[in-house]
Amino acid sequence: MNDRYGTDVLSGDWRAPRRGRAQPVEAEPGLVVEDVDTGWCGAVVRVEKAGGMQVVHLEDRRGRTKGFPLGPGFLLDGRPVVLTVPTGERRAQVEAARKAASRTASGSVAVRGQAARVASGSRIWVEGRHDAELVEKVWGDDLRVEGVVVEMLDGVDDLAGEIRRFAPTPDRRLGVLVDHLVPGTKESRIVAEAERVSPHARILGHPYVDVWQSVKPARLGLDVWPVVERGRSWKHGVLQELGWPHASQADVARGWKKILATVRSYSDLEPTLLASVEELIDFVTVP
Repeated sequence: MNDRYGTDVLSGDWRAPRRGRAQPVEAEPGLVVEDVDTGWCGAVVRVEKAGGMQVVHLEDRRGRTKGFPLGPGFLLDGRPVVLTVPTGERRAQVEAARKAASRTASGSVAVRGQAARVASGSRIWVEGRHDAELVEKVWGDDLRVEGVVVEMLDGVDDLAGEIRRFAPTPDRRLGVLVDHLVPGTKESRIVAEAERVSPHARILGHPYVDVWQSVKPARLGLDVWPVVERGRSWKHGVLQELGWPHASQADVARGWKKILATVRSYSDLEPTLLASVEELIDFVTVP
């Protein structure tokens, strides 16, 4: 007997969209998908966490890249899909994190389970708080293992006198990191005089006006650091060029904290600073 009324229209998945229900698909690099809302079509370049959410970056046929929230809202060959973090990439991230955990921010092999050594007599001097905070962030673990303390100078105008008062010895050495140490500057003349005080003190520096410049500009999304004209406060000028608050010293302090937060390891610093700090650490620690 034929069913004169046909099949039950409610018996199947009658709420399913016309193109079908979205299926989960791993966002593997090279996968070509289309964003439903914008129509942007491109190949998956990478998946990363930004602003507390997972973002997938798609590159179109012209080489332009655009980021979208990872999840639903994509079409694959015309079918709706929910993009998920690729498990292969997740495994690689876990492995990279494991390897990173075995290294300090300076790239040295991490020493586990060892208490910080009692401070030795040797010291490393830097010009200011920002220099000290940067050295601590990247080399702090190494210095604690070696028992070397980093101390701040109140400028280097009387560096020779400061070294005489410290009175370095073969067992109590002194390393000094100086900002803007380039030929013909005031700093170069001060260092030339101070270097004659003791063979057990080593003075090195970097060419940057301020230690801020030793952070690679790419960490702030810049190609190069802004140029600040002579006679203008360099830090205030940089903050103004970046569009950050710059009127007060509190603004400068907050700006530095934002810059310092972008530094993850030695790879985010310029090689000139790396070489100087590493040499100073060797000088005050190697017998």
